[in-house]
Amino acid sequence: MQARIQVDIRQVLPLLGREGFCRGTHAGHPIQLFVRASIEEARMNVGYRVELSQTERGELKALLSGGKRAARKLKRAQILLAADGGASDEEITRSVGVSGSTVYRTKRRFVLGNLEAALSEEPRPGADRKLSGKEEALLVATACSSPPEGRARWTLELLADEMVRLTEHDDISRETVRRRLAENELKPWRKDMWCIPQVDREFVARMEDVLDLYAQAPDPKRPVVCFDESPTQLIGEVRQPIKAKPGQLERFDCEYKRNGTANLFIFLDVHRPWRKVKVTDSRTAIDFAACMRELVDVHFPKAERIRVVLDNLSTHTAGALYQAFPPAEARRLLHRLEFHYVPKHASWLNMVEIEIGVLRSQCLDRRIDSKERLVSEIAAWERQRNTLRARIKWMFTTEKARAKMGRACPKLSTKES
Repeated sequence: MQARIQVDIRQVLPLLGREGFCRGTHAGHPIQLFVRASIEEARMNVGYRVELSQTERGELKALLSGGKRAARKLKRAQILLAADGGASDEEITRSVGVSGSTVYRTKRRFVLGNLEAALSEEPRPGADRKLSGKEEALLVATACSSPPEGRARWTLELLADEMVRLTEHDDISRETVRRRLAENELKPWRKDMWCIPQVDREFVARMEDVLDLYAQAPDPKRPVVCFDESPTQLIGEVRQPIKAKPGQLERFDCEYKRNGTANLFIFLDVHRPWRKVKVTDSRTAIDFAACMRELVDVHFPKAERIRVVLDNLSTHTAGALYQAFPPAEARRLLHRLEFHYVPKHASWLNMVEIEIGVLRSQCLDRRIDSKERLVSEIAAWERQRNTLRARIKWMFTTEKARAKMGRACPKLSTKES
């Protein structure tokens, strides 16, 4: 579609000779001027001819070949490629499915600007922002404050009503509130649960103790074993799942049957590719003591001292062994064990946490209905991991910890130093 501009016949030649007009194009893209004069007037039609370079043509084809793009941008790319191929505006309008004015504007913006200008949206005039800078700051402050009494959190409706109360506006839409919050990356209706550790001298001492253990050279007589426990549910199917087939995903019913829980005790050797998972019905101090005896007498019978990294559960203590065994037996086991506790709220320092994540993603991410099947499936996973000699590559060292947590670490006062 060509724009028709009413001009006087005497304006044509000065227009063609004007230097600023000739410089309006980029990369030598021509503007064709068609002048048709009659007795009373002259009518000038301006047509924009699209001539793509090889680079521009390749960029447009790559844009259309795949990926998630805005539909309008894809249509503009089709318009430019069709125009470069010699198609008329009417043909482009029919084939691409756009209006003639869209074809005209796209070609004009390419010729007078560049490829990016032709593909991008033109700035659109919009209504003035309803909230001023101060009012927007007030909205942000309100969203970060405690919600009204009786409400667990701020919602868009609550914030809109509160802004009407605090400002002179008669009405504020929830969309206005949503947009202003999005610009400030705020979602007051959401919150994360997080363990916030107190980084004091005890935290630093335990952290560096564990990190130094990881960094030591392997010693078969003094192995380092990470230990932890994790509960899991036994879930059964109410209806038989439908197996997957070409063109259809596996389907299972949302209803399930809960068959109780089981507990997993996990051992991981820090310096060699070995892990052991023990499935139990409970995780009491008696169960913990039984795990420690197996560690000493079954898994590491020749070790002089087994250094165990574990967290701060109330059952993970030397007293649990005295609760489970006679004093002489408990003392015998403790002579072979050396407990190293990670800091409170820092279980991520226990390397076995990574192994538990692998176990859950590779083996337990499904419905397992009985303890017997759970034991069998975990044993198969354990054999495969040990056969493949899978290891965890620990990268966090004492030096990195001091560099990363230097600001949080407690500083000695002048008198203490």
